[in-house]
This record gives sequence, C-alpha cells and structure tokens, in this order.
Amino acid sequence: MSVTCWHELDSPVGTLLLAGNGTALIRVHFQSGRHPLRPAPEWRRDAGPFAAAVRELEEYFAGERRTFSVRLAPQGTPFQLSVWQALRAIPYGETLSYGELARRLGCPGGARAVGLANGANPLPIIVPCHRVIGVDGSLTGFGGGLLIKRALLTLEGAACVADLFDASRPRCVQ
Repeated sequence: MSVTCWHELDSPVGTLLLAGNGTALIRVHFQSGRHPLRPAPEWRRDAGPFAAAVRELEEYFAGERRTFSVRLAPQGTPFQLSVWQALRAIPYGETLSYGELARRLGCPGGARAVGLANGANPLPIIVPCHRVIGVDGSLTGFGGGLLIKRALLTLEGAACVADLFDASRPRCVQ
C-alpha cells in the first residue's frame, strides 16, 4: 500500500488541499469551507507528486485550460464512478441538470441518486461537479459553497445570471 501524499495550493477560490498516492490524484478539497480536511498523521506533505496537477489547475484558473489530463484515482462505488466519469464529459462552460445527467446514465428518475454521487465527488474542479445545476437553472449544492460554484462557472463563461426572484439563490441558464 502506498503512502498518501498531500500539498496545499493557493487558488482564486481559496486554498485547495491535494492528496494522492504518488502516481495519481485521489482528492481535491476546499480548505476554506466549513470542513477543512486535516491530513491524517501518516500522510506525508510533499509537493513533488503534485507538480502536474498544480500546473493544470493554475492554467485552468488563468483561463488557459479547459480539460485536465492528470492521472486520477477516485475511490467510490461503481455508480459513483459512473457519475464522476459522466461529469468529465460535460463541456467546459456548459451546465447540465441532475435529471438530464441521470437520463444520460440510463437512470431516468435518478436525479437524487446522481445528486448524492455528485456531492461525494472527491475531485471537484478536475471532475467538474460544479457544472451540474437544478432543473430550474438554480445553482444547488456544492462542497465548496455556492459562491465558489458561481465563480467557477463564471470563469468558464457559463451563462450565469442573477436570480430575478430571489437574490439568495444564484441561477444559471442552460
């Protein structure tokens, strides 16, 4: 079993904790949220294994990268893995509803299950769960918070607009 390494990266959406097994990225965590991740005592702080991920994230935040090529090793159920793979197929700057994603996965009526898998995504930004929105165009649930979700979609040029009815519920137009 390999040792988990970790590194923190300052980004335009706050500090990101990257964790990996030395050959692949297994986690990206928003440290500025309500639940910062504390590396386990046996984890080793080491920036080296994350050079490619850091470079690609910096390029993404600079508007120079639309897809990621770093090696990933997410851990989840077969259903979660299928949802996370489907998330990677949502093009940069576009959004999709939970229901539509469920339909594409062959699970019509499975929007809630897709939402739960989406919320368990261990690799946000790289596996773009921020591109999934409510059927009414609202920005719903995101581990980094809705302000970060809006910031990521704005960076990508998604058609985000202020909610005309309730300023506390940001919306995106599909």
